[in-house]
Amino acid sequence: MKFEIKSTNKPTNEQKKAIDQLVNNFVNSKKYQTLLGVTGSGKTFVTANVIERLQRPTLIISHNKTLAAQLYQEMRDLFPKNAVSYFVSYYDYYQPESYIPSTDTYIEKDSAINELIDKLRLSATTNLLTRKDVIVVASVSAIYNIGSPNEYGKFAFEFATGMKVAREQIINRLLDLQYERSEFGFNRGTFRIRGENIDVYPAYEDIGVRIEESDGVIKSIKKINTITGEEIKDHESISKNYVLFPAKHFITDSKSHAKAFEQIKKDLEFRVEELRKANKLLEAQRLSQRVNYDLEMIKEIGYVKGIENYSRYFDGRKPGDPPYTLLDYFSVCADDKDYLVIVDESHITFPQVRGMYNGDFSRKKTLIDYGFRLPSAFDNRPLKFDEFLRKIPNFIALSATPNEWEVSMSTTNAKLQMLNSKLNTKNMNAGVVELLVRPTGIPDPKVTIKPTTNQVKDVIEEIKKEISNKRRVLVTTLTKKTAEDLTSYLQEQGLKVAYLHSDVDTLDRSDILDNLRKGTYDCLVGINLLREGLDLPEVGLVAILDADKEGFLRSETSLIQTMGRAARHVEGRVIMYADKITDSMKRALAEVERRRKYQLDINKKYNIIPKSIAKPIREKIIEKEEENKSKAIGLGLETYTKLPEIDMASLTPMDKKRLIKNLQKEMVLAAKDLNFELAVIIRDKIKEISP
Repeated sequence: MKFEIKSTNKPTNEQKKAIDQLVNNFVNSKKYQTLLGVTGSGKTFVTANVIERLQRPTLIISHNKTLAAQLYQEMRDLFPKNAVSYFVSYYDYYQPESYIPSTDTYIEKDSAINELIDKLRLSATTNLLTRKDVIVVASVSAIYNIGSPNEYGKFAFEFATGMKVAREQIINRLLDLQYERSEFGFNRGTFRIRGENIDVYPAYEDIGVRIEESDGVIKSIKKINTITGEEIKDHESISKNYVLFPAKHFITDSKSHAKAFEQIKKDLEFRVEELRKANKLLEAQRLSQRVNYDLEMIKEIGYVKGIENYSRYFDGRKPGDPPYTLLDYFSVCADDKDYLVIVDESHITFPQVRGMYNGDFSRKKTLIDYGFRLPSAFDNRPLKFDEFLRKIPNFIALSATPNEWEVSMSTTNAKLQMLNSKLNTKNMNAGVVELLVRPTGIPDPKVTIKPTTNQVKDVIEEIKKEISNKRRVLVTTLTKKTAEDLTSYLQEQGLKVAYLHSDVDTLDRSDILDNLRKGTYDCLVGINLLREGLDLPEVGLVAILDADKEGFLRSETSLIQTMGRAARHVEGRVIMYADKITDSMKRALAEVERRRKYQLDINKKYNIIPKSIAKPIREKIIEKEEENKSKAIGLGLETYTKLPEIDMASLTPMDKKRLIKNLQKEMVLAAKDLNFELAVIIRDKIKEISP
């Protein structure tokens, strides 16, 4: 299958120019590029067109699950016939294994795996091993160890109609692939036996596979509905053969156990002796018991909790070698690393990738020092940043405010290309592609600077002006306390105001933003209202208090991004309250003015009349209502924005049982909708209610 976009939208002139430049750069072997695109300029649509033009398997990395989910849904809509996959951490809840020496507290690894995300992860790796038209939208989970793609692919069970194979052999192969036999339930990653049929529920699919075997021969292979058991007949139905992949990424071959076990025991013996010489007798005994127990479990059932800590031995890696990650699956999918890497919101994502290794190393070091793990656990880790760069063949960094690092990588790469191919000097910065014009024609906002004297009084007057024009206002302060105090003061002046900062629950945060759009609030006050993906077309004014206080919240990047919140409305404007022009302000103002001038010139050239963005307010998953205990128990949560307060003492055991059952259903639904924040809140409530 070729990548093919299905959309009624066509690229604008500016988008087409950006697409052409990115594609030409790629064809001319420019490894690193930066797409500097203002908020609302259609970076995702441009990216999709680049993928279609280049026809390369593509990895898109985002810095958090929620934004990755949005990108996944957008790409899935744009490429309905292609394999668009989602690869993020599959934990609804994750407590890593750790040890706190000061209190002698060992915290065992604890997690709640989201089955849907696990299925999507396995689907992503399966797609990469079986087809070329693959787009994977991933979080930084892409740089974590998931085991060797060669081992994963080697375990694949290929069977065909007419194949001579005994039933016991089929069952043993399924068990080797970590599929569990289940006679009472048919869930993902299980199989069942019904007469001459063996039904398998692949861990990465939504349909089942029925193997009809008789007298040692496979008579037929069919797709089945996992609920009704009925055969599914469509144009993609199985005809003669089928390839079944493992139910887990970490798979060990019993034939290779001997060599791995031998090396583990050698390392254990050496480490125990090392601890004893250091007079760490408790640690030595602890390590010996732990490792020997794990080896027995792996020998008996082929798996153990924490098997990833021994992955180096089974992967055949040497100490210090980088782990196998999703990037290695892309290398298998794309010959000679011929795939495309797109880094969304690169000014956040690259630093996040850079920081993963150090945090993991610090936690593992304590576990190893105190005898909970062998030193080989260090090799179950995320990639170091230099390893990440060596593994990826290229990148296109997307950001409205890219960091100097990705810009320098893009421009340096362009300079080297110029020297090698004697390009014209006008192509010096060819690696940085700009997308400064929005399809709606809205330019960057006008900026006014006012003194900080009486800034609160002036803000009140400005808010009232915006209210009279039915527009909304964002006000940014420097501290949470200031945000809360200012909110209280504005409310005393009769204004409908709320504050928004990191202490506000994630679910409530979304509701506050929706209420601003609906007019329940006229103004929001916060520390850093800027969040990637924040889209508020009704906002006509952004007021930045104390703009001349240099620091993270008033840096050039932060100021540009904050001002961009006013670029969704035709009449959008920005007021900075400052008594002096700082270097950050000077650079931010110059950049915004440069973009605005270019945008106005393009509007004039193509006779574009700016139009405010029309964006519907999302339907609430649940509505905020005060309901009584009986309604909470009997109805699900579709009528709530947050879980209702319930008097636990008044509930009977039967009430609690019923409530827990309903909450579990809602948690699964929230996870299926990729609303992980709500799923976590519900999970915590279930823990609280459970006896």
